[in-house]
Amino acid sequence: MKRKILEPSPQLDALAHQTIGAAIEVHRTLGPGFLESVYEEALCIEFASQGLPFARQVPLEIAYKGRAVGQARMDLVVGGQLVVELKAVPQLLPVHVAQVVSYLRASGNGLAFLINFDVPLLRAGVRRIVLSEKSA
Repeated sequence: MKRKILEPSPQLDALAHQTIGAAIEVHRTLGPGFLESVYEEALCIEFASQGLPFARQVPLEIAYKGRAVGQARMDLVVGGQLVVELKAVPQLLPVHVAQVVSYLRASGNGLAFLINFDVPLLRAGVRRIVLSEKSA
């Protein structure tokens, strides 16, 4: 069975490009080696300076069979629709990707970035995750 990828709208794609540009600027300025919280704070400053709308530590209610069972927190949500999960780890693991896919499912959003700042070049630390019909 082939998965159908739900590509983002042009507006969401523009937000995605701005988000990556802001992350690159933060990484270019700070480099690797800091805690995730440092990068989150710096990225929020960069988003604000670029006029990007964002929310930080967004609560996400988790439901099981229609009943609330807990809450998660998404690091950042840009423009009300782009989930951004930040890491500062030696290597992204499958569990990190699974976490982001779960956030997409639970939030109803279709696009996310998993960004690991603990890399020499940020390009190597960015994972674009699109919710597909199969994973939805």
